[in-house]
Amino acid sequence: MKQVKQFTVAVVLVSLVLTSCGNLNKMQKDGALGAGAGAVVGGIIGSLSGHVGVGALIGAAVGGGAGAIIGHKMDKQAAEMQKDLPTAKVERVGEGIVIEFSDKVLFSIGKSDLSAASKASLDKLVALLVKYPDTNIEIQGHTDNTGTPALNLKLSQKRADAVQGYLVGHGIDGSRLTSKGYGQDQPQYSNDTEDGRSQNRSVKFVISANDKMKADATQEAGKN
Repeated sequence: MKQVKQFTVAVVLVSLVLTSCGNLNKMQKDGALGAGAGAVVGGIIGSLSGHVGVGALIGAAVGGGAGAIIGHKMDKQAAEMQKDLPTAKVERVGEGIVIEFSDKVLFSIGKSDLSAASKASLDKLVALLVKYPDTNIEIQGHTDNTGTPALNLKLSQKRADAVQGYLVGHGIDGSRLTSKGYGQDQPQYSNDTEDGRSQNRSVKFVISANDKMKADATQEAGKN
């Protein structure tokens, strides 16, 4: 109930921001939203949407005119990613992109080694990450609820690290990558069924602007 009330307040704040924008164009409105209300609603939307770690991504958004420019660049990247990764779920969230393969990056129970199918999915992602170098990628590891929470936390980190190692080994600059294990505490699917548990043995990718993209966007915004 508390989250619902917070979300209602956030929606009202967003409405007030947009109403006050008057005759601003879309980019200006996006910038105003990023600067004024984005930080307020970021954590709430992230927690309610089921996207682990996305609330922090939104809350750390640049905002203003630079944020709007980054958002438009991410729109372009997300559209191309969805085209080239037809089996993946690609979502634009705040100033970032969240990618989840529909066929998942799956692991066997208790294992962190990548399957052939997992590597094939990652190979497609590598090509896109090389094309857009001005982004950072957080690799989020997950597990089902088989085993103890302590072991699953370590296992989820091993899975995220395995994916990070594969990306680095295929030409992605390691400085762009971070890996984080979430264990069994943030299941994206129900652990009540075997299908749900198998889908929770996966990783998710959160893509955000790096310092260069932020600096370029700030410079471009200053010219407008």
